[in-house]
Amino acid sequence: MLPPERQIEIIKRGAVEIISEKELLDKIERSHKENRPLRIKAGFDPTAPDIHLGHTVLLEKMRQFQELGHEVILLIGDFTAMIGDPTGKSETRKPLSVEDVRKNAETYKEQAFKILDPEKIILRANSEWLMPLSAMEIVRLLAKQTVARMLEREDFKKRFTSQTPIGIHEFMYPLLQGYDSVMLRADVETGGTDQKFNLLMGRALQQEYGQAPQAIVLMPLLEGLDGVNKMSKSLGNYIGINEPAVEFVNGELIGMFKKVMSVPDELIPRYYELLSHISVEQFTSLRKQLKDKVKDPRDAKKELAMELVTRYHGPEEAEKAKREYEKLQTKEVPDDIPEIVLSLADAKDDEGKRRISWLPHIMKETCLAKSTSEAMRLIKQGGVKVNDAEVTDPETNLPQGEYIIRVGKRRFYKVIIR
Repeated sequence: MLPPERQIEIIKRGAVEIISEKELLDKIERSHKENRPLRIKAGFDPTAPDIHLGHTVLLEKMRQFQELGHEVILLIGDFTAMIGDPTGKSETRKPLSVEDVRKNAETYKEQAFKILDPEKIILRANSEWLMPLSAMEIVRLLAKQTVARMLEREDFKKRFTSQTPIGIHEFMYPLLQGYDSVMLRADVETGGTDQKFNLLMGRALQQEYGQAPQAIVLMPLLEGLDGVNKMSKSLGNYIGINEPAVEFVNGELIGMFKKVMSVPDELIPRYYELLSHISVEQFTSLRKQLKDKVKDPRDAKKELAMELVTRYHGPEEAEKAKREYEKLQTKEVPDDIPEIVLSLADAKDDEGKRRISWLPHIMKETCLAKSTSEAMRLIKQGGVKVNDAEVTDPETNLPQGEYIIRVGKRRFYKVIIR
């Protein structure tokens, strides 16, 4: 194991708050002296099937604990997922079915193991101990906290003040999550800043059950591609770890590499600190280079994109995604643009043939435009090229042949008319 001071330095990377740093250092020092790994807990409720980079912030912190030689417990909250975490919610969550939770849990594990070493992980599900609880045991657990304490929680307080209903079962959620720490005898729990109340509940319950309270490592919520809101699938500002390295949708290049390149410049240090595997020293140097404007932000993003795409898709896909992206920047036609074949023979008459080969119709069929009227407008505005020649006549018909249709700078489609 590394010396305790060095371990703390690595653990603090990216953390917003440690409760308390002295307690954590004491635990690490005892662990180092006794050559006994700490038990590190992080829980995930499988409420959706996909993991995005925002979720991996905790997984990356767990990976660091793994590499420091500690015992990492990946807790799947299959029981608590059916209750629904009320954190940050202005209304009661709709409950998930057992089948939904089971399916989501399987995909969570598969995706988490892209970051964590499956050979060095303890995988648990909180249904193991929460499902068998008797009614009396649940009553005893509930008796360990008060309604007043629950209403200190900001989201509950807001809902109570606005007379928005709060389900009794929602009060149970923090207690059940805290009880997980008791059952796992966790030394440390890591979670997002929005989970602070729940993690503190774990400390309180451990003391109630005669255990040493866990230290808490709170990690920030990663901002999404809009640079403002936390990364979220519902907001569309996310980068999913299972999404392709490179892909064309409606003729436009998207995919993980392209999305990383669209991260706002001011968030580059934050993404590196929370997601990259570069060392603390390398990160400190990079942050200084960016601040002093010695390093081009685009180069930093490209390096991070390569690192992340390589991690989740392999080096070949990373090189391919980089190549396609760079071609786009130099206005070259990428290699893997989508292709469509249109057959004039399928038309029943000349009018049908003219429609199939009519450029606005082709643009609509390839989703380069939402409608023929939008396509006509784009053509009139000079935003459409066919084989690098600008087309301005919306009545243009294309004869048999092969064409590369470009809309704007970044949308392409190969069209073959037979």
